[in-house]
Amino acid sequence: MTVMPSLTLSRAPLLLTAPLLLSACMSLAPPHQAPALPVPATFDAAAPGPAPLLPGGSGTSFVLDARLRTLLGMALADNRDLRVAVLAVERARAQYGIAQAERLPTLNAGASASRTRTADDLTPAGRGNTASQYSASIGLASWEIDFWGRVRNLNEAALQEFLRSQANRDSARIALGAEVMLTWLNLDADARRLHLARATLATRERQLELTRRTHELGAASGLTLAQVQTTVDSARVDAAAFETLVARGRNALALLIGNPVPDNLLPASVTAPAPPLRSDVAQGEAPRLQAAPEPATALPDLPAGAPSQLLLARPDVRAAEHALAASNAQIGVARAAFFPSITLTASAGTASNELSGLFAGGNGIWSFAPQIRLPIFDAGRNQANLRVAEVARETALAQYERVIQVAFREVMDALADRATLDERLAAQRSLAAAAQRALELSQARFRLGADNYLAVLDAERALYAAQQGLIGLRLAEQANRVALFRALGGQWQAQAGAPAELSKP
Repeated sequence: MTVMPSLTLSRAPLLLTAPLLLSACMSLAPPHQAPALPVPATFDAAAPGPAPLLPGGSGTSFVLDARLRTLLGMALADNRDLRVAVLAVERARAQYGIAQAERLPTLNAGASASRTRTADDLTPAGRGNTASQYSASIGLASWEIDFWGRVRNLNEAALQEFLRSQANRDSARIALGAEVMLTWLNLDADARRLHLARATLATRERQLELTRRTHELGAASGLTLAQVQTTVDSARVDAAAFETLVARGRNALALLIGNPVPDNLLPASVTAPAPPLRSDVAQGEAPRLQAAPEPATALPDLPAGAPSQLLLARPDVRAAEHALAASNAQIGVARAAFFPSITLTASAGTASNELSGLFAGGNGIWSFAPQIRLPIFDAGRNQANLRVAEVARETALAQYERVIQVAFREVMDALADRATLDERLAAQRSLAAAAQRALELSQARFRLGADNYLAVLDAERALYAAQQGLIGLRLAEQANRVALFRALGGQWQAQAGAPAELSKP
């Protein structure tokens, strides 16, 4: 025989879903509006600036060197600090899912069965009996009807925290990309300094050998020999120091990448052999160094002109704005505590003393237990909580404005450095060329006996310092581009017009 369920049980879904219609759309949180930028509307028009950003990213295609592009991809995949930031996003995503689930009732289904026997002495007839009970039900427990938007604002705060964690992850990606580029450029500069120091050492050792021979023949004094020896020892010290810096730079790059760096991905100056010397000893000319590999280049140059609105694309600015929006939602949560709250507990099902009669007519059961909570006296706790939320929002607003001001300063500092870098580079190249010419003249005067060797030593030191300074300025120019890349939030547009965003996964 087929047993039909009772009419009461068939109406259970309507009973349980009806409270959903009671939830109002009211929210006591103040409307969120992004504050005006506390910085000038545009960057300094006299200084060249970045171009307007275009939507969409292109990975790391804006990086000029293919080896560096490969390293950036490896770092974004294997860097452990970035992995922690990505896991933080996943954690915030899960927490938002929990908060979102609070807006809907939790339905639980249950079934139970029991059999009990009563002792003979405990029954009026003196005969024991066995009783059975079976039940099945579905219900919800302590679901809050969100009249005042408390649960909705908690959900909004969790959403903003999730978005803030995403922005923090993007900041970590940008910081990692900039750090990889700077480490790679510094490694190239240190390798070039080592290249110069070793070549200078080889030149001076050759000069020392020639001076020692002339001293043995009586054509050079002991003072001249000692002076040449000091130049050799000085170059040895520099070569050893730069060799240490290159080794440490490779270690730093491996840590950022998360794996050992293959030699074919290092700058050309790191793996390039020492340059051969070109000298004409027979004529007594000073040795000349063969040119080292071209300096590494990470990023292209930028065109001019940019509004300060570009700062809003920075992930740290977006993170601060999400924190401000979350604090705004928390004010709505604190305000809702002043009003009554209603929670519902309800269930519907069926019960019988026979398993076969569990779904028979007339065996339906239900319960409905609403509960209202009305705050009367809390010794000012709710008011204090509201003030805490308001102060938190004011703090988040101040932090948001400060993040924008710091971002504006970083861009302006980078632009200020950039405005004079070309002139400084041109002056340094001229200085190196003049120092080279002065050395050649000093050597010629020394060979003719018109001057002592001290003038030659001074000219050699001046040339060496000028060459080292040129390497440092070339590094500073590339590092300035990386600083602009980071200050603009990881977005880049070369003069060719190819946009790029390193902050996008």
